Amino acid sequence: MYDWISALEAEPLSDDRIRFDTRDPARQALDGTVVTPLVQFGVLDVTGIDAEKFLQGQASTQLALVDGDFAPLTVFCTPKGRMLANAQLLRVAEEHYRLIMHRDLVDSLAEHLRKFAVFYKVELATRQDLALIGLVGQEAGALAEVRLGVAPPSIWHQSGDAETQLLAHPGPRQRLLALLPASRATEIWRRLVDQATPVDNAVWCLHDIQAGLAWLTAQHRDALLPQMINWEALGGISFKKGCYTGQEVVARAHFRGQVKRRTMRGQLEGAVLPEIGCPVVDSREKSVGEVLAAERDAYDQAEVLVVMSTKEDMGPLSVAGQKLKLLKLPYPVERLDPEILATL
Repeated sequence: MYDWISALEAEPLSDDRIRFDTRDPARQALDGTVVTPLVQFGVLDVTGIDAEKFLQGQASTQLALVDGDFAPLTVFCTPKGRMLANAQLLRVAEEHYRLIMHRDLVDSLAEHLRKFAVFYKVELATRQDLALIGLVGQEAGALAEVRLGVAPPSIWHQSGDAETQLLAHPGPRQRLLALLPASRATEIWRRLVDQATPVDNAVWCLHDIQAGLAWLTAQHRDALLPQMINWEALGGISFKKGCYTGQEVVARAHFRGQVKRRTMRGQLEGAVLPEIGCPVVDSREKSVGEVLAAERDAYDQAEVLVVMSTKEDMGPLSVAGQKLKLLKLPYPVERLDPEILATL
């Protein structure tokens, strides 16, 4: 847990979980504006004169699009097309790129990329000196502009400067991710809680689920194709760029329609949260998928993202003994080119 987090009036549950003594935190995000430390995320910086060329050969996005305004999703794969990490990629300054991903995967991705980095003039650095703070709710944009001095960008874009970046994520309410030096975090936090209610970072994770946005964890590292988490439907894959590690397999799966598992959103009839990796089973107790993420919603019911078979009519489904009701995703499961998303 980061030093600035320990100063908050909150209970650290684990390295990627923090809880505040706030009643009905998920409801607070629907009715007002909330703020939360995003301890589930970590940061990896790539710098140097070859940074763009290096990332172009590893990431699924077109690096020319990452211009300090557009901050797209991307993914890093094995040669067999299996995901090692998915991330949001932004350009902080010339020859300086930044990746935000689940904290469990920062070190392993850095280790993987260093195998290729020796052939380029680049440096990789995990950033323990940065703080990530999330704002969710009706006044998130106005609060960020007043307290951070940064105008909110559009979804999957960035604003700010080399010291402080503001990113917009999709969800049922406006969501902004502020990335700033940890040395300023306590000061900024105090400014924000004057007008926003502090809540568990589970609230941000819930909104990820409701946005159909799955962040890969160590549980599913090297196990899934990007399309299995609908990454092409979120603009996280460019099919117009040249080669990158795993590109051939990813492209083949897309053009031949060979994706047999997809991420789906659902709700359980109960409040018991299943573990990541918990199986989705049919009426015969046969596994047809597994859980990627799970959180309790404003009505104290468990909402989940599951990666499961695309077969139709599988009958009743359940997770951890609770009936699973599939819900509609907030986006069509079809290709969305980042080249188009960059212009929105």
